[in-house]
Amino acid sequence: MTKANNPIIIGTGSCLPEKKLTNSDLEKMIDTDDKWITTRTGIKERHIAGEGESNSTFAICAAQKALKDANVSAEEIDMIILATVTPEMVFPATACFVQDAIGAKNAWAFDITAACSGFVYGLSIAEQFIKSGKHKNILVIGSETLSKITNYKDRGSCILFGDGAGAAVIQGRQEDSPRGVMYSKTLSDGTGWNYLKCEAYGSRYPSKQKLDDPDKVYMQLDGKAVYQLAVRRIVEMVDDCKKACNVTNDQIKFLIPHQMNARIIESAGKRLGFDESQIFVNIKNIGNTSAASIPIALDDCRRQGKINSGDIVLLAAFGGGLTWGANIIEF
Repeated sequence: MTKANNPIIIGTGSCLPEKKLTNSDLEKMIDTDDKWITTRTGIKERHIAGEGESNSTFAICAAQKALKDANVSAEEIDMIILATVTPEMVFPATACFVQDAIGAKNAWAFDITAACSGFVYGLSIAEQFIKSGKHKNILVIGSETLSKITNYKDRGSCILFGDGAGAAVIQGRQEDSPRGVMYSKTLSDGTGWNYLKCEAYGSRYPSKQKLDDPDKVYMQLDGKAVYQLAVRRIVEMVDDCKKACNVTNDQIKFLIPHQMNARIIESAGKRLGFDESQIFVNIKNIGNTSAASIPIALDDCRRQGKINSGDIVLLAAFGGGLTWGANIIEF
């Protein structure tokens, strides 16, 4: 892999709904309390889409912020990749709504569905188009409105999820630039599809068919199985990235994991031997936003001034599919 071909992240942006759902609010809706939620997830509040707000509301906002941060016009974007499991519509792709709204008339746009690993997958796809020389500027977005498919009677899952979007502008590396995306690894295991799912409505359970279980329209997860698999796969991916790039823990400024659950993040970090200060966590006030989680956290980290030129950052995710992956990046 030659340095000159590596893509770099030149701008990021994120957008969250104004409306919030706190643990105190949830106490009034289900049999739970703040201590129970905080102990198990590390979450205190999450942002929830308001009246009239949809996936594209936040995707467009995040995209515009990323373009401004990158000092790149919408017309200069060659491709838009949007990762989501809660699209604007069954079709067309949510990415097409973003393209229209921001005026990216020279781009082609599409969605990918890789659940919580969506942004990592999208960045890996963008990497290939940049390295091949096919495109110069690519917009990668993770955007979710998980509140639309959350069962607020299920206390094991409704405490986790929030809404929002994050985006990044990816560009081909110049000779005097950092190394950018040095390596990406993405994998999946379809045999585990049942651990994290939302079964309706698709062709297996079409809208015209009465559901045997009305809860099929909501997200369902096997918390214990997901916990064990997530920790294992994240550790494997991060170790793979470090070995591929000959990088040690001391050389990594931050591990930015998918903000799925504070306990999972803590467990994976300990197994990897990272110091607590090296792991960026913002789940407390945002919750689990699936494909939007990593780009929101990355933008948050950058805007706090925590990432400087030359810093090496690792992104790692695990999600439904099952899917998982990681990117190692020098900024």
